[in-house]
Amino acid sequence: MKKLTHQFSNSELLSLILPLTLESGLNILIGMVDTMMVASCGESAVSAVALVDSISFLLITVLSAFATGGAVICSQYLGNKDGERARTTARNLIFISLVIGAILPLVVLPMRMFIIWNVFGTITDIVAGYANDYFFFLILSYPFLALYSAYTALARSEGKTKRTFYVALVMNLVNVAGNAILIFIFKLGPKGASISTLVSRVLGTAILMLFSIREKEVLSTRGILKNAPSGELIKKIVKIGVPTGIEGSFFHIGKITITAMVSTLGTSAIAINTVVNNYNAYCNISGNAICLAMITVIGQCRGNNNFEDIHFYTKKLLGILYAMSVITAIPLYIFSNQVVGLYGLEPANIVKCVPIARSCLIACCTIWPLAFCLPNTLKAVGDVKFIMISSLLSVYAVRVLGAYIFIKVLGFGVWGVWCAMYIDWIARSILYITRYKNGKWKAIKLI
Repeated sequence: MKKLTHQFSNSELLSLILPLTLESGLNILIGMVDTMMVASCGESAVSAVALVDSISFLLITVLSAFATGGAVICSQYLGNKDGERARTTARNLIFISLVIGAILPLVVLPMRMFIIWNVFGTITDIVAGYANDYFFFLILSYPFLALYSAYTALARSEGKTKRTFYVALVMNLVNVAGNAILIFIFKLGPKGASISTLVSRVLGTAILMLFSIREKEVLSTRGILKNAPSGELIKKIVKIGVPTGIEGSFFHIGKITITAMVSTLGTSAIAINTVVNNYNAYCNISGNAICLAMITVIGQCRGNNNFEDIHFYTKKLLGILYAMSVITAIPLYIFSNQVVGLYGLEPANIVKCVPIARSCLIACCTIWPLAFCLPNTLKAVGDVKFIMISSLLSVYAVRVLGAYIFIKVLGFGVWGVWCAMYIDWIARSILYITRYKNGKWKAIKLI
């Protein structure tokens, strides 16, 4: 019998996924440490950072969307063995990122307090003051974040995830050291945290740029200033980036709307919801890694018109994700009281938080992979319009409306947010499984 061979070996998958998992875990760990450092300034500081982050994630989504678009196109060209077109696409992605990254602060910076007050009008003056300080330096970091997102997307497209991990390690160490100095020594609070973020993003971008401009790089961006942008390739990137950006942006607008509902429940409710969101992030460390790996693996398979391997790796990567999620969730579930207690919540709030956090772990091990990882198979082959429409319907018809009913009508408090979220995850899973099974995405061709 002829032995079946696949496009990626197990060792290649491991070398792709392991650094991504370590990077994802590192980012979550540093995020937890950052939150704990800010928590030393009180619950108002924690709430301010959480509220601004919910706005910032919306803007970051726009930047990441075009990076994803470039990664999908580059992956498909690499799978098709067209290195020249892949390099040209990489240069055009950097060009787009430069333009968007330069424009975003000019628009957002003068409007930051207008945004804060109009989105979260019921917050206290102390929270608003912290939010203003924190938001200012985050906005200044967006141009560097745009380029950083693009460079990391390109490195992942060619499987160089060790590079992105080591750069992330350096960035996070700088970020933690900066936080320790600026928060504990100079007493700058949330402002110090955002200054550290700015410095780390500048450093990470500079390191990746130096790697990317080397001639020997598969996706070298050397000569970007000497080559005119390609309208054709920019159109391909935008074809993926715009629907992805719309989907991600409106997804986060829905989250901000729900966060605004939570803010009406008081500072303690905001803090509890923040901790559970962090729990969600912990359990999905491996999920984030698999989602990124899918863009590379499935994208290259589609570039090679290898539909058999698309099915093979979708099932294999989902299987790996389920196993890794369970392994991550078990200790978090057992030690929930201890982990939640690290966030500086009042004892009564810890009691309220732990059951919600544990329910989140169960949902992450059962529903989340199909709701958020499976669609990356569709995204990698270019089926982004379906993802956009499905996501918008699910977020607003299920999550936002459900949260309103659970919080405002039924009085479930923070529990209402997560009940609505789990129903949203189920709805997404049904939509994406149906789409994947019917195979209509096979007719989509990007290159």
